[in-house]
Amino acid sequence: MALGAIALLAGCGSAPSLPQAETSAAAVSATGASAPLTYDDYSTLLQTYVNGSGLVDYPALQANPEGLKAVVAELAAVSPEAYAAWDEPTQIAFLINAYNILTLQSIIDQNPLKGSIRDIIGVWNFRKHTVMGQPLTLDAIEHDILRKDFVEPRIHAALVCAALSCPPLRQEPYTGAALDQQLDEQVQQWLDGPHGLAIDQAANQVAISAIFDWFGDDWKPQYATDDGFTGSDKQRATLNFISQYLPPDDQAYLKAGSYQLTYLDYDWSLNRQ
Repeated sequence: MALGAIALLAGCGSAPSLPQAETSAAAVSATGASAPLTYDDYSTLLQTYVNGSGLVDYPALQANPEGLKAVVAELAAVSPEAYAAWDEPTQIAFLINAYNILTLQSIIDQNPLKGSIRDIIGVWNFRKHTVMGQPLTLDAIEHDILRKDFVEPRIHAALVCAALSCPPLRQEPYTGAALDQQLDEQVQQWLDGPHGLAIDQAANQVAISAIFDWFGDDWKPQYATDDGFTGSDKQRATLNFISQYLPPDDQAYLKAGSYQLTYLDYDWSLNRQ
C-alpha cells in the first residue's frame, strides 16, 4: 500500500476511472474475453517466495524473475472491457493482486535491493506500470480506483507496501469468489500481529496501526458511530471496526472508551525473510 505516499512523500463496481485507451482484439482474446484471471502463476510465486509470516525472499525472487514477469504481463493483457464485465468482488481482488504484484516487481527491480521501499524514488506516484492496457502508478491503483470506486475499507489489510508494519502478504491470490472470507482473515491476522493493534488494559492504553490514521475516513461510511469508543469521528469508526474482530472482553473495553488511544510506530524496513 502506498501508505507513506500521503503522509511522507506527498506523492503508500464499474470500470476504473482511467484515461481510456484503444483496446486491441488480441488483448481481449488474450484474457479469454471476460473470464477472471486464474492467478495460477501468481499462486505458485507466492507459495515459493512468501513464508507463513508474510515475509518475502526477495533475493531468491530477484534471482528468478521470470515467473513474476509472466504475472505482470497478465495484468497488462486484461482489457478494460473484460474488467468492466466482472462482478465487484472480482474487480477488487484483481486490483489488490495487481498492487501487490507490482510492488514486488518494484522491489526486485532495484539492484542491490533497497532496505526500504521508501528508498525507491517515485515508487508510488511516478513509476508507471501497464494494467488493463493503461499506464498506472501504484497510487492510481489504490487511491484513484480502489478507494474511489468501492466502499471496502478492508482493502487496507490486503494491500502490502513491502514494509514490516504493513499487513502480511498472503500466500495465495485474492479471488472474487473467496474475497469476503480472505479479507476477514487478513484483518484478523493483521490485528492479531504486532503491527495492527495493541491493547494494554492494565495501563489503560490502546495503540492501533498508523494505517487507521492515514486512511481512517475510509471506515466512516460503514462504521461511524456515536455509541461508545473514543476520539474523533474517524477514530471511533476505526475502533468500531476493529472491535468486530476481538473477543468479548476486549470488544467491551474498546466500546467503553475510557483509555488513551495512540498510533503504533511504523517500521518501513523491507518485509524480507
